[in-house]
Amino acid sequence: MKKFIYFCGLLIIPLVIISIIHIQIVKTANQTPPSNIPYLIVLGAKVNGEEMSLSLQNRAKTALSYLEDNPNTVVIVTGGKGNGEDITEAEALRRFFADHNINEKRILLEDRSTSTYENLKYTKELYDIDEAVIVSNDFHLFRAATFAKKVDIKGYPLAAETPKVVRATLYIREYAAVIKMMLFGS
Repeated sequence: MKKFIYFCGLLIIPLVIISIIHIQIVKTANQTPPSNIPYLIVLGAKVNGEEMSLSLQNRAKTALSYLEDNPNTVVIVTGGKGNGEDITEAEALRRFFADHNINEKRILLEDRSTSTYENLKYTKELYDIDEAVIVSNDFHLFRAATFAKKVDIKGYPLAAETPKVVRATLYIREYAAVIKMMLFGS
């Protein structure tokens, strides 16, 4: 009987932790940012050669909508160059916004980062911003908002849809990443 109780405890505790994380992810993703925030940060994601992944395309389209509605907002595109990427994630985003008639003067680059934390840390170091709308896919915004606080940026989350084809995989990875962040701080 004791073994059964221990087994149930070992099963229930992780489910409770994942449920709490999931609630925070959904709650953060459902927030609506205020208008006319001076900066909008688009977090980088995978680029295949020079083509944006579906996740990055969704982030770019969501950010474009905010930029069109808020013509005084400056966009900061983030992300370095990883494996299989011929250009940086920031460059792919810069090209997208330029192709969609966002004036180059409204586009700032952070192109050294290789993680969510670095996206925000390097952006803060380069541009010394105090507040920004942060665009990422819905699954990712809770962790991004937590990191924004850590680097002293008041972040307003703006959720892009996560592509259905990778939704389950990315959510599972995100639960692990949030646990890691809670345990180790990054």
